[in-house]
Amino acid sequence: MKIIRITLPALMALTAGIQLANAQQFNAYYSVGTAMDSSSNTQIDTFGTGSPFTTPRLGGLFSDFGASVMVKQFGVGGDISWRDTQGAYAGLNYRPIFYNFDAIVQPVKTKHFAPELRLGLGGVHMGYSLNQTACNSFTGCSTETQTLGGSEHFQVHAEVAARLYVTDHIFVRPAVEGHWVNDFFQFGSNWVPQLSIGVGYSFGSNGE
Repeated sequence: MKIIRITLPALMALTAGIQLANAQQFNAYYSVGTAMDSSSNTQIDTFGTGSPFTTPRLGGLFSDFGASVMVKQFGVGGDISWRDTQGAYAGLNYRPIFYNFDAIVQPVKTKHFAPELRLGLGGVHMGYSLNQTACNSFTGCSTETQTLGGSEHFQVHAEVAARLYVTDHIFVRPAVEGHWVNDFFQFGSNWVPQLSIGVGYSFGSNGE
C-alpha cells in the first residue's frame, strides 16, 4: 500500500542514519496488540437495498513495527501499526494503518530498564475494498477483491513504553499509546487508545 511504501523506507533510512550520526543506541521492535474506538452508530445503506448497515467498533489484532535512535536520554523514532486482517465496515472490508514520527525522552535508564515518553505527529489511512464473487459455466466461481480507495487523517501521537532487557541486546516492550485522529468520522471518537507488547533488539547494546 502507498502508506507502507512511504513509511517503511523512512524507517529504513532512520536505520541507515545511525552509523552516520554515531548514535549511542539504535532500537528496533515488533509488537502485537489492539487499537480501540467506539462505533459512530451511523446507518449506511451501502448498496441501496433499503437494508442499511450499522458502522462497527474499531478493534481486532494489530501489528506494530518501529525503530528509534537514542543519544543519551533523548532520541527520535517512528512506527507503523496496522490491523492484521481486514474488518467488516458497512458491507465493505476495511483496514486502518497508523503511522507516526516521534520525539523521545528517556528519563532514567538502568541495565535492565529504559522507559520511553514519546510525542509526535503522523497520519491514519483508512483503506476499503469489496469482495465480489463471479460464476460462469466454464471456470466456475471465483472471488475477486476490488480496491475502493480510502481516506487520510492527520493524527497526534503520544506513548508511554518501556524496554525491559532480558539480555544486553534483547528486550520486551510493553506500551500504552493514544492517537488523536482529526475528523475520525468512521468511528465514535477522535481518541484511539492502543495497547501492545513486543520484542526488540538494541544495536550498540544497553549501555555500550
